[in-house]
Amino acid sequence: MKYITFNQQKTSAIGIGTWHIGEGNQSRTESEMQAMRYGLDNGINTIDTAEMYGEGLSETLVGNVIKDYSRDNIQLISKFYPYHATPELIESSLKASLKRLQTDYLDLYLLHWRGDTPLQETVNGLEKMVQAGLIKNWGVSNFDLSDLEELDGLENGENCRINEDLYNVGSRGIEYSILPWQKKHNMSFIGYSPFGSDGGEYLKIKPVLNELAQQKHVTVHQLLLAWVLRNNDILSIPKTGSIEHMKDNIDALNINFTTDELALIELSYPAPKKDESLESI
Repeated sequence: MKYITFNQQKTSAIGIGTWHIGEGNQSRTESEMQAMRYGLDNGINTIDTAEMYGEGLSETLVGNVIKDYSRDNIQLISKFYPYHATPELIESSLKASLKRLQTDYLDLYLLHWRGDTPLQETVNGLEKMVQAGLIKNWGVSNFDLSDLEELDGLENGENCRINEDLYNVGSRGIEYSILPWQKKHNMSFIGYSPFGSDGGEYLKIKPVLNELAQQKHVTVHQLLLAWVLRNNDILSIPKTGSIEHMKDNIDALNINFTTDELALIELSYPAPKKDESLESI
């Protein structure tokens, strides 16, 4: 397993994403739980979920898995809806998530995306949950640079540990200003949807990826994940529904790129040359 420094601690370079996990029939759910157990048994120590995912079904599945593991060895992340972003609703959402997850605290609790509640109110509510011992730290998701700058200027806004945005070879906008800003402010980054979501509908696979995958004797999905992880400085959270796919994800950690290979990819998927509107799925 490859590890990085994330949230000021040693963290597996890939976490376990859970979007659309726990929403199928019993057979599918059992396969998803087996995959999650395989990941945890083989060095992955971070799980990312949200109250939105299946309206609690994903959290419930995660809870049924992690109850058999030492809680101290797992970094557990969940998120709350923007319309639950007042101090009172943050507390009720959090307690509902904790019940589904069968735990008494979260390592990170994230505002899923920005809504109408003033950010200062949300920060106040999150700080209250830290003081209550229900969360260790908090963060945000789907925040653009202007959102991060505003947050940083608020009372206790500098306590934001994490921002989670879309990041894959076809969605590189965050590289221009968001990633540099977060590094400067010691804020860790989570990249979601390294494969462009479930069916890859948000990422066009160009010939260079197929050619490189064949040359390296890996799958295109493994290549995509390895590319996201190439700099050893972000956490990626691929969703995995089977042990086979979990093994593939873990094996992708061993894929390296030459300078020439990265340059070839760059020709088809160029880095941003200016600020771009934040993409999200």
